[in-house]
Amino acid sequence: MLIDPRRNPRLASALRLLAPGTDLRLGINDIIKGHLGALIVIASKDEISPLISGGIELDMPFSSQMLYELAKMDGAIVLDAELKLIMRANVHLMPDATVTTSETGTRHRTAERVARQTGAIVVAISQERDTVNIYTGGSRYQLDSITDVLAKATQGLSTLRNHRAQLDRGADDLTMHELRGDVTIDDVLTVLQRAEMASRMVGEIQRNVDELGLDGRLVSMQLGELSDGVLDERMATIRDYRNPASSSSDEEVLERIAGLTYNDLVGMHALGTALGHEDSAVANGSLRPRGYRALAHIPNLTDHEATQIVAAFPTFDALMRATLRELAGIDGVSQSKAADVQQGLRRLHDRLLRNAK
Repeated sequence: MLIDPRRNPRLASALRLLAPGTDLRLGINDIIKGHLGALIVIASKDEISPLISGGIELDMPFSSQMLYELAKMDGAIVLDAELKLIMRANVHLMPDATVTTSETGTRHRTAERVARQTGAIVVAISQERDTVNIYTGGSRYQLDSITDVLAKATQGLSTLRNHRAQLDRGADDLTMHELRGDVTIDDVLTVLQRAEMASRMVGEIQRNVDELGLDGRLVSMQLGELSDGVLDERMATIRDYRNPASSSSDEEVLERIAGLTYNDLVGMHALGTALGHEDSAVANGSLRPRGYRALAHIPNLTDHEATQIVAAFPTFDALMRATLRELAGIDGVSQSKAADVQQGLRRLHDRLLRNAK
């Protein structure tokens, strides 16, 4: 399974530093337009100093124009971690030669070794190919053109739109089964599968948005609309249907599901196992929700409040029929919040009944 290197949090942070519209990206664009090569190190003075030999000490304010001018010189350019100062230029870097590298060119070999040996972000700009590679820790990523990244983000939005439509239909169907008391494991796994696929697509598009910077504002707005409630639905489904006899926590189940391959998700058997329902007998019986999915529709309801409310009612039916007095009597639930919960559950019930007609 191919894993997007942008899932590495350090690389994701580096991409935000280099996003279109930033001074650093403007300087890099000028270097590419000038058909120059460059090796740019972003690090604290303490972590990079042991690897530095020679060069010119500058400690001057960072600017894209000065970065471009300094790229005309040989050697690396060293910027401080906050991108406020250009600390040195024309620097010879001496990383440990025994550090593993998969690169071939001198500049890129040095970049990868420095990134692996320190906590630095290293940017290598190829003069011959006009490409930009980012190294941090053990990750390497080549910047795509804005046009290519935007195209991937747009395609991703289309895919997410389909996933979201399927998720919404499946979620409504599951809630109807909950109200009728005939939920099967297949109903649950269908929603969980669609929620996980949608959440993965949300992550993919968000990484594109980070890389696009200012150019990704429209994509970001559409992503916000399409992703609203997806993560809540996934976690609420886990909290409702995780096998209570299992020793795994909700978070552990979520982590297990996040580690499944695409084929595992499609097959769905692994999803059932992740929830703790390995017993094939479950497939022939009904499952009972705890009520977290229904409560996820209540605005501004905290996890703690939801947990207190679920614990106060022995069955999902009892929760759906809860009176205002019963809800307000729960520890930690105010009178106004109790009214919101009661009205929200009624609206959910009525909406689904209307849609079923």
